[in-house]
Amino acid sequence: MDSYAGRMNSRVLLLHGIWNARAWVGPLAWRLRAQGFVVETFGYASVFGGPGVAVPQLIARLREGGVTSLVGHSLGGLVALEALRQAPELAVPRVVCLGSPLCGSGTARTLAGHGWSAALGRSGGLLQHGLPAWQGAAEVGLVAGAIPHGLGCLMGAVGAASDGTVALDETRLPGLHDHCVVAASHSGLVLSPLAARQTAAFLRDGRFERASATRAA
Repeated sequence: MDSYAGRMNSRVLLLHGIWNARAWVGPLAWRLRAQGFVVETFGYASVFGGPGVAVPQLIARLREGGVTSLVGHSLGGLVALEALRQAPELAVPRVVCLGSPLCGSGTARTLAGHGWSAALGRSGGLLQHGLPAWQGAAEVGLVAGAIPHGLGCLMGAVGAASDGTVALDETRLPGLHDHCVVAASHSGLVLSPLAARQTAAFLRDGRFERASATRAA
């Protein structure tokens, strides 16, 4: 086992999703700070820069910051894991992804199929295709939402078993350390007290609180 795996660390870096900025994860940052974590945020140009720019920037920041866990909402989770795939030596013990379509997003593919690729910008490829099975040293947990209110439902890209933008099946990447589902929409995951509680639990213990989860993997 890698020397970082299984190690609790209080330093956490938050990543927002597409079409958002660092302020978007502010409520989650506040709740994690209240749990005793030292929280910072990582901002990146999700459309005009995409992972080709964000991933090297994240790798550079992590190399300067010491042991740091990551929490990423939606695209932010994909960027976090892609950074660890490209730089597996980084001192990142745990990663929590909130509603991230790690297996690829049907909503993103539907947008692209209807001529809206520009809305996804340079993040379109990563969102549409997702990532291969996780084999890295970091323990990865996924908090999915179960309230189907969002763009994906409106477009018919996802059904009831979703957070409205990302289907539950799209979050179940092979190799995850743990997975849970909470009552929240895709956008609501960053606002949900329960999602924040589950995030804190995984950062501390490497597992989610089963009594608090709507449904576990």
